[in-house]
Amino acid sequence: NRIVVTLIHEMLRNNKKLGLASLCIGGGMGTAVILKKV
Repeated sequence: NRIVVTLIHEMLRNNKKLGLASLCIGGGMGTAVILKKV
């Protein structure tokens, strides 16, 4: 949650429309999310 909240804050602060957050969770697995400001 903290990574996504930080991403949103930085997108707003830098006036960006797209953001990407990713996380390695071990064992060859990972997750990613792309956020778009509309």
